[in-house]
Amino acid sequence: MYLSKALSHSTVLLPSVIYWYRPKMAAYTLKRCLGAVKVIHKCGSHRFIARRCLLSTAYTDTKLWDAREKDHQNLALLAALMDRTYDRNFPVSSLSISRFVDNISSREEVDQAEYYLYKFRHSPNCWYLRDWTVHSWVRQCLRYGARDKALHTLKNKVQYGMFPDDFTFNILIDSFIKDEDFKGACSVVEEVMLQESFDLPTTQILSLYALSNYLATKPELSMSDERALGASLLISGLKQDGSIGLSAQLLGCALLGKVEMAAGIHAVFRGMPLMWTPGYLGRALAVMERVAAAPGDGKLSKDAVDYLEGLLQDLSSASDSSGEDDESGGEEGKKEEEVDEDDQAERDKLPLYASRFKDLVGQLQSRGKVDPSPLQVLVSSLVQQSLASAEGPDMEQYQRKVGEWEAERQQLIRREKEMRERAEEERRARQAAKAAAKQG
Repeated sequence: MYLSKALSHSTVLLPSVIYWYRPKMAAYTLKRCLGAVKVIHKCGSHRFIARRCLLSTAYTDTKLWDAREKDHQNLALLAALMDRTYDRNFPVSSLSISRFVDNISSREEVDQAEYYLYKFRHSPNCWYLRDWTVHSWVRQCLRYGARDKALHTLKNKVQYGMFPDDFTFNILIDSFIKDEDFKGACSVVEEVMLQESFDLPTTQILSLYALSNYLATKPELSMSDERALGASLLISGLKQDGSIGLSAQLLGCALLGKVEMAAGIHAVFRGMPLMWTPGYLGRALAVMERVAAAPGDGKLSKDAVDYLEGLLQDLSSASDSSGEDDESGGEEGKKEEEVDEDDQAERDKLPLYASRFKDLVGQLQSRGKVDPSPLQVLVSSLVQQSLASAEGPDMEQYQRKVGEWEAERQQLIRREKEMRERAEEERRARQAAKAAAKQG
């Protein structure tokens, strides 16, 4: 098998690549249009189940993508050619890896393509992985039940060069949501956040839907999870107006404030597109103050306010018990690691934050600025009201982009043909020169 040959030539492999040798699990069928399920009782004992999709069938349809001019390839021959090219220390072209991905026809070939994407990323041509190849890779993973591969390469983007465009992010998030895998959807949203790609309203809505539904399951979160979810909520919330955006900002700042209080400000912003100035709990309270003072009808969801209240209570209790331990610890307390001055100053503000929170909650309640609906319900309402209308511009832009990608691909094919013809002419000229020299 040509994959075995390719592996034999490789000198550096990630553990994530080597695990291909393990027995493969059965491929699952990608569920469509699963969404949130509502059970409606009607006519006594009759029960009707209404399935609500998020992105429409037209948005996720592959007809436009599949209508491109085919460049059929024998993958065994193409793989052998790439292996020989790598063995001779020559760069493999972006067109070659694009052809390999485009011609995937099975789950096994998805695994093989992952290997060559990794090899390409670690080659001199690594910067030339085409945007359409990234899009095609995600499409192929979804088509052949290998969504885990798409997510793996996305999470390890430095090793594979996976930096999708907004439309590609959307169809991947949507596939997780339709299977009600909100944790997986949030993993994709985290990558959207890291790339700061919340420009499209569709991406904002899908991301907030995934985040709110995942948090509604009350998962056990690690500090890393809290940081990622907090940053995703905050940055996506900044793109939305009204109660949803404000509630997401409040909840995001609260989660980040929790991480800051536990591990310091450096644990919050490092590797994240976030402000490195201390005071995320203070920013959460600033959101409350802004809503309370605003003349409009902007509100904060009750569950976001309740979360911040519980967090402040927990942090205050932990601070009180820590102070008692320090007083009774004697010499042991002195041996504890020193805390950064800025971080300690922020922790010292907890009593002030708790007092300020009580005042702001009173103001919000007296002015009717607390929405009893959870954030999950508010976002679901946004999906019904706005997602369909937001799809149109995305689909028009995608159609133009596919045309541009196809034009660029055809240009590369023509250039490749010209270079081969030129190389063939030079080879013949050398042969003729050698023949003439022998006769002379």
